[in-house]
Amino acid sequence: MKRLTGAKYYVMDADVPVVESGGKADFHYGADKAMQFPATKVDRVLRDGDTVRLGDAVLTAHLTAGHTRGTTTWTMDEKEGGRTLHVVIVGSPNVNPGYKLVGNKAYPQIAADYEHSFQVLKSLPCDTFLGAHGGYYGLREKLTRWQQGDKDAFIDPNGYQIYIANASVHSRRS
Repeated sequence: MKRLTGAKYYVMDADVPVVESGGKADFHYGADKAMQFPATKVDRVLRDGDTVRLGDAVLTAHLTAGHTRGTTTWTMDEKEGGRTLHVVIVGSPNVNPGYKLVGNKAYPQIAADYEHSFQVLKSLPCDTFLGAHGGYYGLREKLTRWQQGDKDAFIDPNGYQIYIANASVHSRRS
């Protein structure tokens, strides 16, 4: 993507080794050649709380580690119709099949990272809920509603809280 678009690649500090090694440094998938990708130079290393400006939009990076060591959730405020909406773009709170949360020698603090991440996610004010995967927040359904004229289709603070609660329970069972 970087090569095709000329875009800058910003990555949370803990995921830089994975990106720059082409996936070989990944704690779980690193030895699986099928999961490797072209190594890519990171243009900016992000840390928890860093901001990125895209035009008038200012996004804040929140470290929500566990899925990867540097999983990043983004927040921003959007002004619309005289109101300020708090937008949360969830990185991934998922526990992938095969992840070992206790006694993981490759990622000893994984369980603690997940626990901290859920504390962060629960604390974020959210009006508009988005995510790394459309299934997290019902993209298809919300897009259809929006196309049919529901300009508030993506405003879903309750859906956000339910999603985070369900993901937290699922991670505790893994």
